[in-house]
Amino acid sequence: MPIHKEHKEFHAVEMAGEDWHRPPGYPPGIEQKILAGYLDEAGKTGSRTRLLRFLPGAFTSVPFVHEYWEEVYLLSGDLIVGAASPKEPAQSFAPNTYACRPPGVYHGPFRSQTGCLLLELHYYET
Repeated sequence: MPIHKEHKEFHAVEMAGEDWHRPPGYPPGIEQKILAGYLDEAGKTGSRTRLLRFLPGAFTSVPFVHEYWEEVYLLSGDLIVGAASPKEPAQSFAPNTYACRPPGVYHGPFRSQTGCLLLELHYYET
């Protein structure tokens, strides 16, 4: 598998179709489309750019934590973060919001009332 991202010029990104699939460990209603790269989590190498979409009403139930950097930009829709317990307040985010997380940071759970589209960059430090 490639460690670095491949060279890709401008091209149309098909927003419908079969390239979307549920990421391993995610619940139904959340799908990804890999735009470039490959992330080898076992070998802790690589980088990828992906689109992640939540269908209306989709949600995760537990926080995430991983060993790679993650940058997330909310392109459209609503994203609600938190509320894993009654003691934790939820925060709602609108388009044009951004997060940058170093490895080891717990984040989530996540849900979306209307559905949302995220642009995500994942990478290991070299």
